[in-house]
Amino acid sequence: MITPAQTPLYEIKANLFKALAHPARIRILELLAAAPDTAAPVSYLLAETGLEASHLSQHLATLRRHGVVTSVRTANAVTYRLAHPKISELLAIARVFLLDSLAGSSEQLRLAQELPAGHLGSTGPVGIPDRLGSTDGLESTAP
Repeated sequence: MITPAQTPLYEIKANLFKALAHPARIRILELLAAAPDTAAPVSYLLAETGLEASHLSQHLATLRRHGVVTSVRTANAVTYRLAHPKISELLAIARVFLLDSLAGSSEQLRLAQELPAGHLGSTGPVGIPDRLGSTDGLESTAP
């Protein structure tokens, strides 16, 4: 049996990304990253995410179990904090990567739509060639 110390780093990374692989958890992390001292009480997270308390609790437990957030209980409140400042950087890097990817996709789509009709051969219903060069009986909408 492999001990945690023998677990390959790529498996550990995959588990980290599994912990991040939910839109609500990303939203929670972004809220914490933007909060003063990267910390916020559960009441704030509830209000900002709009999640039910039980769902928020499950997401926070997943993030805590994977070491992404920590929690501190005071008299009548629980405050969550990013476990490491690099988590904010990871979110920022992901944002830049996605914005660049989306910008590239938008640019490619814009360029494809500006091509003259017939430039790419037979086109599908939105002016983009299909795999077989057939329009399936539909006319191109390209100018």
